[in-house]
Amino acid sequence: MTRRDGFFLWPLLAPALLALIAGCASTPTPPPADPAVETAADVAVVQPQRSWDDAVLYFVMLDRFADGDDGNNQDVGDGPGNFHGGDLTGLIEQLDEISELGCTAIWITPIQQQIPGYVSGAGFFDWGYHGYWADDFYAVDPRFGTEQQMKTLVDAAHARGMKVLLDVVYNHCGYDSRYVQEYGRDWLRFGSRCGDDDITGCLAGLPDFKTENPEVREYLFGAQLGLAERTGVDGFRLDTVKHVEHDFWREHRERTRARLGEDFFLLGEVWGGDGRVLDPWFEPDEMDGGFDFSFQGSAIGFVLGRGRPVAFDHYLDRREQVRPGYFVSHYLSSHDTDGAILTLGGDFELFRMCVALQMTARGIPCIFYGEEVGRDIGTWPDNRTDMPWGDRPIEPGAGIERDEDLRAYYKQLIAIRRAHPSIWRGDREGLVFGQDHLVFHRHDPESGDRVLVAVNRGDTAVTAEVPRPDGWIGDAVSLTDGPAADEAGDQFSVTIPRRSVQILAPGDHE
Repeated sequence: MTRRDGFFLWPLLAPALLALIAGCASTPTPPPADPAVETAADVAVVQPQRSWDDAVLYFVMLDRFADGDDGNNQDVGDGPGNFHGGDLTGLIEQLDEISELGCTAIWITPIQQQIPGYVSGAGFFDWGYHGYWADDFYAVDPRFGTEQQMKTLVDAAHARGMKVLLDVVYNHCGYDSRYVQEYGRDWLRFGSRCGDDDITGCLAGLPDFKTENPEVREYLFGAQLGLAERTGVDGFRLDTVKHVEHDFWREHRERTRARLGEDFFLLGEVWGGDGRVLDPWFEPDEMDGGFDFSFQGSAIGFVLGRGRPVAFDHYLDRREQVRPGYFVSHYLSSHDTDGAILTLGGDFELFRMCVALQMTARGIPCIFYGEEVGRDIGTWPDNRTDMPWGDRPIEPGAGIERDEDLRAYYKQLIAIRRAHPSIWRGDREGLVFGQDHLVFHRHDPESGDRVLVAVNRGDTAVTAEVPRPDGWIGDAVSLTDGPAADEAGDQFSVTIPRRSVQILAPGDHE
């Protein structure tokens, strides 16, 4: 079988599994008051983002990150589809790993109760370790932790200056979940009743909620918004957006604002989306942002030598044409795609170029957990490997080697990005286009900040004669350990080392 959009293409579970699924939905009581979390003096604090333009997002697949409580390790094994033991306690304990990197927000996979068994259509036992196969939307899966621990995570992230986005699913439940048994076709489409369009189809054979049904809406809104209200998360990552009708999302927006505040952030997954594709959800204000699926392939293709630099420059211009006030989030690897390092044939020089392009582009850069330390992110299911912890005794990834030099490079680029508003909110202008190199200028009219970004994908160093941008005063110094530019009147002479991206800013001037 094959995989698409985060789910597996196989029939519904065997009837024998129905016997494993029991119980009914219940509305939990609010958790007790949070225990004290660390004070800012005890933890690595990041400068909070000034707006979502300024955000750097870190995506954690909870089960594969860090195991902080081996007492909740049910169904844990070494297989690619087993639970591996990562949980909320482990993430809380390792939050400094993320804040020290410079990230301002965390997105974590869903935490709700998953189906109790596994499916095997992909040729191995596959459990709901990823969180997308819910069996009870009103309960937290004990393999991940408790609702109280989710609230503690949010408080601990806030103490470090970071926001938290929780992944939520409205479109479907898990294979043969309790909802199929208890509510049947009144609430769900499954089997022969699945449609053949985005709204009524059963994505990867998963039971599809009839979200047009007001009773279903109330149930799902109560579950997801209630959990957010009790735990204090800052927003949702919305799964499978295009498979739910627009009027649902409009009502959802109204509900989140009424219950969770005007600033509650909604970041949606529209498979294949970019600024243009996402606009039908932006124009009616159904969500704040969406994922830019175009960036991964475009950046990788460019550094591999495909297409001319001027064409890539035009692409960068187009991808920034997003409706004002809305956001796209661009990534290099994800849980649903092949890893960038794999696609680049393991070439870390080219990967570093992609990272620099990601960090100098408008939008919300999203880092897939462990990518910053060279995690082996393969083809599904091997794109969901364990977080590498090196010699630190943190399971499930203890002993897996990590690249600390690469992590330092990420930290440098994130710090540069956040220090220069011209990168995250400024205008962009292409200045120089060669056979394998390009130079563009970013300028923020509000602050006056400006940088030059010089890119060379070739195997030899090049020297580019760059016209001095209007308003640029003084010389141009490198922020990325490269050579400074030589001034020559109305232009700079910029040497760009092989296979590198250099960022330059105005230096001292009289």
